[in-house]
Amino acid sequence: MQRHQVVIYLAALAVGALAGWLAPAAGPGLEPAINPVLAALLYVTFLQVPAAELGRSLRDGRFLGAALAVNFVVVPLVVAAMSAFFPAGQALRLGMLLVLLAPCVDYVIVFSGLAGGSSRRLLAATPLLLLAQMILLPGFLFLFLGADLARSVRAGPFLEAFLVLIAIPLALAWLTQAWAARHATGRRFADAAGTAMVPLMAATLATVVASQTPKLHGGPGPVASVVPFFVIFLVVMALAGLGVARLFRLDVPAGRAVVFTGATRNSLVVLPLALALPDEFAVAAVVVVTQTLVEVAGMVWYVRLVPRLLP
Repeated sequence: MQRHQVVIYLAALAVGALAGWLAPAAGPGLEPAINPVLAALLYVTFLQVPAAELGRSLRDGRFLGAALAVNFVVVPLVVAAMSAFFPAGQALRLGMLLVLLAPCVDYVIVFSGLAGGSSRRLLAATPLLLLAQMILLPGFLFLFLGADLARSVRAGPFLEAFLVLIAIPLALAWLTQAWAARHATGRRFADAAGTAMVPLMAATLATVVASQTPKLHGGPGPVASVVPFFVIFLVVMALAGLGVARLFRLDVPAGRAVVFTGATRNSLVVLPLALALPDEFAVAAVVVVTQTLVEVAGMVWYVRLVPRLLP
């Protein structure tokens, strides 16, 4: 499974799309499963980061500075330049901003590793990136959308996402690590949980796509208009991430990881936020899932491109 992760993820997306298209009535029933399967995925992700390693990562100032700069300085500037050309429609724009302004914390680690990037550094920086985006995303939305529209994004889902997707999985991962350090049973459990990362990622992708595909039964319509922007974002961020890596004088593995963290977006974690929006913004969730489909295909291209940009 480790060797064939990309194929497995693409297959999971295809299965989810097919299931959602053939059985649209099942879509609404799958939405409540998104948070639990995503929380399980993040628990397994955090389990790969020993608590001591997380402490050391916070002292890796150069890499963390580059990761924060590319995600919370460069990306907002790129999105601001692109937003002038976004398609009309508040729901479409809101969905695009939600997903483009939040850095990925899950499969970015996989794709970065496949391209020779420092997965360990990205893994250790994951809790910090999640916390930073939960704090900064409301402010970014206020700046881009104005007070009236930004108020449509309620604080409750953000707090719930922080608790369910960050605090609880991280605490459980640290408790599991403490158990594994003291007991053989704990070590066996932690090892077994670590092998579940690829199946959980595949299950998450399939669940997300299957739950949202039925919303396209009337045709892709306006959602198709967002695809070129997601492609342009991937192209621009490949070059922007390279510039940040050189500015911070990172070594090659760290530089490749910075390129990936700048390009990949947190569609899986922001989807519950999009689903919590009022009914008139329902299309925002479909926009978020559309970005996932574009990005996973783009990551196949990135795995080949980034080692050439940073040989």
